Amino acid sequence: MNAPTPAETIKAAAGRFSTHVVKNQAAMPTGFNAFDDDAVLKAAIGREAPWAAPKCSAVGQLAGDEAIQELARQANRNIPELKTHDRFGNRIDWVDFHPAWHQLMSLAWQHEVPTLAWTATEKHPHYARAVLSYLWNQVEQGTGCPTGMAYASYAGFCHEPALRIWAEKSLGTVYENSRREVADKPSVVIGYAMTEKQGGSDLRETQTTAVFSHAADYHGATAHWYELTGHKWFCSVPQSDGFFTLAKVNGGVTCFFLPRTLPDGSYNRFFIQRLKDKAGNRSNAGSEVEYSGTLAIRVGEEGAGIREIISHSHLTRLDFAVGSAGLMRQVLTLALNHATTRGGFGSPLAKRPMMANVLADMAVEVEAATLMALRIAKATDYIDSDVQEKAFARVATPMAKYFNCSRVVAVANEALQCHGGNGFVEDGPMARLYREAPLNSVWEGTANMMCMDVRRAMTKDASCRDALFAELADVRGQDARFDGYVDAMGPLLEAMLQDEFLARPAAEAIARSLQGAELLRHSTPEVIDVFMKTRLGGGTNSWGAMFGTLGPGVTQAQADLIVERARVMR
Repeated sequence: MNAPTPAETIKAAAGRFSTHVVKNQAAMPTGFNAFDDDAVLKAAIGREAPWAAPKCSAVGQLAGDEAIQELARQANRNIPELKTHDRFGNRIDWVDFHPAWHQLMSLAWQHEVPTLAWTATEKHPHYARAVLSYLWNQVEQGTGCPTGMAYASYAGFCHEPALRIWAEKSLGTVYENSRREVADKPSVVIGYAMTEKQGGSDLRETQTTAVFSHAADYHGATAHWYELTGHKWFCSVPQSDGFFTLAKVNGGVTCFFLPRTLPDGSYNRFFIQRLKDKAGNRSNAGSEVEYSGTLAIRVGEEGAGIREIISHSHLTRLDFAVGSAGLMRQVLTLALNHATTRGGFGSPLAKRPMMANVLADMAVEVEAATLMALRIAKATDYIDSDVQEKAFARVATPMAKYFNCSRVVAVANEALQCHGGNGFVEDGPMARLYREAPLNSVWEGTANMMCMDVRRAMTKDASCRDALFAELADVRGQDARFDGYVDAMGPLLEAMLQDEFLARPAAEAIARSLQGAELLRHSTPEVIDVFMKTRLGGGTNSWGAMFGTLGPGVTQAQADLIVERARVMR
């Protein structure tokens, strides 16, 4: 019997594996520029900071680069590992990361994601930096935590003479993963360690204590060193070069800065107890840490720690609102790509009537969230020079942190549903992003804490309420639905000032009114009309609880135009 010819062998194999031919799978969600191809974002920079467009384009290219997205996947699949001791038994309290993490960190620092707001001399540097953060949160979210903390830390350094060297190094653009002393490093990574087991968001319940140790020259200025004793329940990025933290001095909560490496090159007494096994944000290390005779430099006056830390928490809150909007944009991009390049029931999924409803609804939500976050970034640019902008930012920043960081969860859920089962497996990015979505809502203060802060701001300072309504004044008269909503919001805010029970609906009303105002200023007629009909319309048929419930007043033709506006891959 003759052996089969090569052609016969190939034919037999083809028949056996004919079911392995892959058809009708979505295109790879890469090969695009998340800035250049995003109509909303590109127009926003064109209006407010055109000088930053090349920088934004460079980061936008990373977000759509297949190799960079593979780094993000690797960094999240190979999670950080705690090294409490070296092989000789010496306590080192260090964290090992996959090389992909360090590559991503290098790229973030190189592209000025943490630093641009403080180094740029052109108009609206905080706004431009917010766009970079928005884009970086489409690259990889775990590294977005240290970029945001480094951004905020400069505000804490620049007013304390003993930390002048840290202010300088926090503006570096060359990332270095080492334990060298601050003077020897090109840049630094900064963390925050505030939360304790018994207190959670209530920082007044801090139990860590501090006692004065000594005053000494520290890189050309006098530093007041204290010894800290206590346990911090959540400390993100524990391998950072230094940390802002809180401890009580004679019962008064005081702010401190804790260097990991001391001036003589020895390691500070900073004990990492364990790494948290988090639901998401897996690439980043979250930890519990213990202080025992740990040396830290006092920042500000004794007993003024909460006021001191709030002076830069505004920036971290802004960064979370921006970052969550960026994550919304990323999952929308993935949903649009999947639905436009995969077919079903005789047409691309995006052209099916219900899917068009879903995608358009999500696109409107994402654009509104984006414009609102960027408006607050613009206010931050004027926070030291314009009283009205400062008052506006005081109430709008916690509101946007609450709203965007809560809303992203619903957007991510719907984006996953657009993928079906393909979105629920770890081969692609959607499952990771779904797990990532809730995180920002619980970091730096939960939703209730943010709404409480909105109420507190308006209770303590009437100018915050005045600044809010002044922000809406120039678009009054353009749309009756918007005007009616704003008119109804006034009594709700008055009632909220008397009753904390109403803080959440009041904060949401502020969010929707600011979103409506920004859309009236900057969006298209289709998007504005759908937003007004659904988010502000008030009719029982205008919008449901779920995405994809745009009511009878919205046509599929409108939905298709909105979807086309939102696409970045064509």
